[in-house]
Amino acid sequence: MSSASTQGGLPLDHIGWSVGGGVRYLDQTQLPDAEVYRETADIDEMVEAIKMLRVRGAPLIGVSAAMGLAAAAAVEARNAQLTLEWFENAAARLAGARPTAVNLAWAIDRMRAAGRSAFTQRAGVNDVAATLHNEAQAIWDEDIAMCVAIGAAGTALVPRSATILTHCNAGALATGGMGTALAVIYRAHADGKEPSVVSTETRPLRQGARLTVWELHRAGIPVTAIVDSAAASFMAGGKIDCVITGADRIAANGDVANKIGTYGLAVLAKAHGIPFYVAAPLSTFDWTLASGDAIPIEERAGDEVAAAPGVPVRNPAFDVTPADLVSALITDRGVFRPPYAESLATVAAREASDVRRTVD
Repeated sequence: MSSASTQGGLPLDHIGWSVGGGVRYLDQTQLPDAEVYRETADIDEMVEAIKMLRVRGAPLIGVSAAMGLAAAAAVEARNAQLTLEWFENAAARLAGARPTAVNLAWAIDRMRAAGRSAFTQRAGVNDVAATLHNEAQAIWDEDIAMCVAIGAAGTALVPRSATILTHCNAGALATGGMGTALAVIYRAHADGKEPSVVSTETRPLRQGARLTVWELHRAGIPVTAIVDSAAASFMAGGKIDCVITGADRIAANGDVANKIGTYGLAVLAKAHGIPFYVAAPLSTFDWTLASGDAIPIEERAGDEVAAAPGVPVRNPAFDVTPADLVSALITDRGVFRPPYAESLATVAAREASDVRRTVD
């Protein structure tokens, strides 16, 4: 079954099931130079794909991990080797592939619940594998619907003919559907608002220049790339109407972890009186964390940054933006505004109750 996302009238078939039941994905490390697709039904290969950013973006990591676990379980079932011990080990390895994006743990927890239930009911190995496939497909389908809902919720915040600054990539390439931050832009474009986009280059790995620019240009939306350090002068010159980014984890108080440099953009937006919006699904919220101080920050290898030989390099992949710098949180359940302790309280209680029911 294919659930290719569609944005700007163009399909982006970047994730899916292969003919043989494995996972077929677009290798994002090859973009924009080449569109290279890979297929796998192997846990080690999926872990490597997540770690090396062949698949990336908080929602897509969760979707891909769930699909990878289901595909690998199907192979084990065909070989009559699918056991609860194998399943728990495979789930743990996938969950530990990257630490910051909470969607990964969220998706694997759902797969664990489905798999454990099937094993507890003493289902045959083929039935267990089918249960896991169905759960992974449900996670993917829900992600597609989530993207549509975020776009619908956020389009009202976009003025006509607005120039929107975005950071990193929070589009179709980062999700199973049409994106989070870019879903708002795609919907505004579809609504005839004629938005244009300024995309930061985004360090490390230039995901804005390599991926966001490629994706928006492909969709026919005007986009200009700038280096990260040019954002301040663009804002000062009145060239930016609002900022919209995605998120990898959001604490219960509204603090946001996103690609390194997001915090600086929020400070600049505040200084220049520019709205700073964050678009993310509820699966990106970590209700167990009171604030962003407890969000683990991934540190990537120093050799990703050019420096003189022998000089130490720090290469954090994310930073945390305090909630008081975020003008609104655009979610699949609507738009939330400060103070977030009040606006998020009801949904936080409901999500916590859902978690308790799942555990019980």
